[in-house]
Amino acid sequence: MEIGTKLRKPSFKFRILFAIGTAITYSFTLWLFDYFLEEKIYSVNNLLFQGALFGIFFGIGYPYINEKLAEKFSNKVGIKIKPNLETEEIIQIEGPANLFRGIEGVGGKIFLTNKKMIFKSHKINIQKGQTDIDYVNIKQIVKRKTAKLIDNGIRIITKNEKQYDFVVNDRDIWFEKINERIK
Repeated sequence: MEIGTKLRKPSFKFRILFAIGTAITYSFTLWLFDYFLEEKIYSVNNLLFQGALFGIFFGIGYPYINEKLAEKFSNKVGIKIKPNLETEEIIQIEGPANLFRGIEGVGGKIFLTNKKMIFKSHKINIQKGQTDIDYVNIKQIVKRKTAKLIDNGIRIITKNEKQYDFVVNDRDIWFEKINERIK
């Protein structure tokens, strides 16, 4: 079973509003440069034209291209992540996640097996490798906010007070599935 792999695509209305907001912000920034410099660099038509092109490209074009390329790239990277398992260990649930190792949010996958919780990083990280946390060593699991804003984090606290901070999709499902295994 895989958890949290669905990408939510922004609506066309959101993309248009984002493009307009981007165009306005870019044009205003150029206007500020023009205002504070002694020489006038941009005409009003030039500001509007550059803002419109910038808004279309970064509000619609860039996200579209990124969406197409990122999906292919992330699927290739994610499929290749396989943890090192013990004999008779079976993967029951897996999904994408980040594990904070110091200040780096290491990308990879979480695996819940019949014996332990495993985080395995993908190859595009500075800190690579596998982290195993036996269910019997987990003292507590806590829901947390990433950057004190986003409800997508969980903290695993082991009996020796070591903390592992994860960022996951579908946090409530992961919280429930891990709790089922530690009780």
